[in-house]
Amino acid sequence: MQMEQPSIISSMPLMLSILSLLSLHSLWSIHALNQEGLFLQQVKQSLFDPAGSLSSWFDRDATPCNWTGITCARRGNGRSPSPAVVSVNLAGAALAGPFPIFLCRLRYLSVVSMSNNSINSSLPLSISLCKSLTYLDLSENLLEGPIPDTLSQLPHLRCLNLDANYLSGDIPASFGEFRLLESLILTSNLLNGTIPASLGNITSLKRLQLAYNPFRPSQLAPELGNLTNLEDFWLSNCGLIGSIPESFAKLSRLANFDVAENGLTGPIPALFFQLKNIVQLEMYNNSFTGKLPSGWANLTELRRFDASMNSLTGRIPDELCQLPLESLHLYENKLMGALPESIAKSPNLNGLRLFSNRLNGSLPSELGKNSPLQTLDVSGNQFSGKIPESLCAKGKLEELLLIFNLFSGNIPASLAKCQSLGRVRLRFNRLTGEVPAEFWGLPHVYLLDLGNNVLSGHISHMIQGAKNLSTLVISNNKFSGNLPDEIGMLDNLIDLEARHNKFSGKIPSSLVKLEQLSRLDLYDNVLSGEIPEGIRALKQLSELNLARNKLSGEIPDEIGYLPGLNYLDLSWNNFSGEIPLALENLKLNELNLSCNHLSGTIPPLFDKDVYKDSFLENPGLCGGFAGLCPRKRRGRDTIYGLVLRSVSVIGACLLIVGLVFLIWKHKNIKKVKKGVIMNKWTSFQKLGFSETEIITCIDENNVIGSGASGKVYKAVLSDGEVVAVKKLWERSNKDDSSFSSVDSEKDEFEVEVQTLGNIRHKNIVRLLCCCSSGSCKLLVYEYMPNGSLGDLLHSSKGGLLDWPTRLRIALDAAEGLSYLHHDCVPPIVHRDVKSNNILLDEHFGAKISDFGVAKIVEVANKGVECMSAIAGSCGYIAPEYAYTLRVNEKSDIYSFGIVLLELLTGRRPVDPDLGDKDLATWVCTKLNQKGIDHVIDPNLASTYKEEICKVLNISLLCTSPLPVNRPSMRRVVKMLQESSTHCKTKIAEKECKLSTNSYQDSSKESSIV
Repeated sequence: MQMEQPSIISSMPLMLSILSLLSLHSLWSIHALNQEGLFLQQVKQSLFDPAGSLSSWFDRDATPCNWTGITCARRGNGRSPSPAVVSVNLAGAALAGPFPIFLCRLRYLSVVSMSNNSINSSLPLSISLCKSLTYLDLSENLLEGPIPDTLSQLPHLRCLNLDANYLSGDIPASFGEFRLLESLILTSNLLNGTIPASLGNITSLKRLQLAYNPFRPSQLAPELGNLTNLEDFWLSNCGLIGSIPESFAKLSRLANFDVAENGLTGPIPALFFQLKNIVQLEMYNNSFTGKLPSGWANLTELRRFDASMNSLTGRIPDELCQLPLESLHLYENKLMGALPESIAKSPNLNGLRLFSNRLNGSLPSELGKNSPLQTLDVSGNQFSGKIPESLCAKGKLEELLLIFNLFSGNIPASLAKCQSLGRVRLRFNRLTGEVPAEFWGLPHVYLLDLGNNVLSGHISHMIQGAKNLSTLVISNNKFSGNLPDEIGMLDNLIDLEARHNKFSGKIPSSLVKLEQLSRLDLYDNVLSGEIPEGIRALKQLSELNLARNKLSGEIPDEIGYLPGLNYLDLSWNNFSGEIPLALENLKLNELNLSCNHLSGTIPPLFDKDVYKDSFLENPGLCGGFAGLCPRKRRGRDTIYGLVLRSVSVIGACLLIVGLVFLIWKHKNIKKVKKGVIMNKWTSFQKLGFSETEIITCIDENNVIGSGASGKVYKAVLSDGEVVAVKKLWERSNKDDSSFSSVDSEKDEFEVEVQTLGNIRHKNIVRLLCCCSSGSCKLLVYEYMPNGSLGDLLHSSKGGLLDWPTRLRIALDAAEGLSYLHHDCVPPIVHRDVKSNNILLDEHFGAKISDFGVAKIVEVANKGVECMSAIAGSCGYIAPEYAYTLRVNEKSDIYSFGIVLLELLTGRRPVDPDLGDKDLATWVCTKLNQKGIDHVIDPNLASTYKEEICKVLNISLLCTSPLPVNRPSMRRVVKMLQESSTHCKTKIAEKECKLSTNSYQDSSKESSIV
């Protein structure tokens, strides 16, 4: 025992050393994270991370090099330098909060990408401490305030991207101090100063993008011509005026030059012919004048040239058309002369738009033979001769628009084999002969307009193959024969217009199968027989015109059960029998049954003076107004005379009593209604009620809605008709002089009356009449039983709206807006498109309402007009409208996109659950992080997922932050009609990666409708 004791004692120091080492190892494990990791922990704590994107940033790691979004590289001196953080990429991570300045503590950090987040507040001045930065991308965030001038103190910075934020003020003049900067991207902000000349000092710059900012009007600085390395110059919609400086001839490496949608003047300068690398010239919607210069042969790389919507004159140079162009757009100018034959030699041409000029002569005979032509629009010129056979030689032609010209001859047989055609408009030409049989049945055509020509022959039975056809216009020709039964197989047909032809035989019974048909116009043909049985199946029909034919039999009472019918003309036929009482169910804007053989008594609703011209030349009809059913004299004249005199006396007494009662009633109404005097009553159609009835119904018990402009009352009239009465709020003198949402623009009442009083469409709410008297203004509309889309969708009854119903509502509203934008002359911009302004009838059909801030956009302003103040509703206002006050149809399209997102998600555009995001940003964020299943309304059946995905794509296009990337409303209608076709979820997710590439401009199309 004595021998072992020293051994134990001697081992004690060793054991203590081991324990000490274990303790130190444990301590080192607790504090393993290096200094860079600690800095990044501070970054994490400064940001709100609802999606858990930074959940992998744990302090138990030795370094942050394996954390999400972090890239390390070896930096420093010595044989084994430690890895350092060189890149932080947190794009699309749904992060919120101020810019994390702790990033600047990372000594070797060269790349910061935090695009598509919710980084808010302003950029700190201390960002200049990030001395190693070469790449800074903070695009698509919520940054506001001025751009710090200290950014120029980043000596190594090569790329600065602040696109799609809310930055304001000037571009700092200090930016001219950058020495290595290659990309400066500030598009889609609120910058409202001027573009500094000092940017011309950044001779390293290759990419300068400042488009879509509300800069003060200013000229392009000549100093920008010093940017000799510049390849991409994008300054669309920047308030530019004056001419393009001659110094720009030095931009020898320029590939893209885009100054569209400005106020530039003068001729297009010949300096461009020195820029031999130019690929794209975008100069549309300016005020350029003069002739196109000579020298185009030098631009051998030019692929896209758009100088449309200017005031150019003269001829199109032959040398321009000899280039390998992909698209040439020169529409809405004053160009004249013939189109050069050389354009047919361009091997890449896919888009040629020359509409609304003064061009003449023939189209080149080989146009389309050597190029994959997709779009040809030469409408509104003076072209003549034959349509070239070669237009679809490459099988790519989708749009052929030749309206308002002098083309003659036959429709080429080659077009009958062009399977790619989708939109064909040949109206108002001098085309003759028969239409090729196969042409009627092209499978992808959705619009076929052959009206106002001298075409003849029959409609081929092959029309059954036109499965996508929605509009067929063949009026004012010499077509003959029977209307084929196969027309009834066109399930997508909405509009059939065949007036002023020589069609004979019976109306095909198959037409009653066209459930989508909205308009049937067969006026002035030689049709005979009866109206087909089962016509009540056409629930969408709003216009029925069968006048000037040889139709016979009785008017079917089924017509009275067409809920949307507002135009009925059966005049100049051989109809007999009585007028069906069921017609009283209709709310007609126009009724004409004249010149038939009708008999019996006129239904009570129509037995009024306002309808006296609706029943002329029907000798057998009896009614209360003069000239109808005259009484024959009989032998017992004295007895009848006595009876008549007695009746007259009694009637006179009753009339006096009635007048006294009305006067008494009128005085009481005046007292009750606070001085409402009906001294200016305007009717926009034939009415079955009086103004007195309307006034009586203005009672607080009848209120069905109230908004910023006034209250809405439900008025049940004596004949059972129900209307909606909107009483605008009274304004005092003080109110009238104060700032309002429309400022110096027209009074809301006048705007609504002017707009709705002159338009008629099945998807626009009908204004029946109005009253303006002093401070009281009343508007009387058709009544919509299901109220507004917004109220229904966001209430407990939202479950009533299944996906097919929502899709139909979206399509109805889109067609209403398309009518305003494309079919009204001049166009009308609604300016307050929202779900509460989309009303639903008893069948959930949708109609656009509330035109109090609508604006008629005059052609002289080229579709863009500056408002004096913002109009619209929170959550629906387009970004550019909110800061530029420039209004055109693109603002409505953005608002409609928000409505689509409401239908898809079931969420309001302004919702606390969205946080600081608007609905469009929230949808994109969710798509990127969690996919489409976390976006769509859970009440929608999963069986419709493909259709929902397609509509989601459409909504994202409509809500693009760049107006130029939004499709036209006409295109939106077409896409919604096609929404049942196959789509993939990934497409929707990809659409959220919003691009600022100016090459993408699919929204421009012909303005001729």
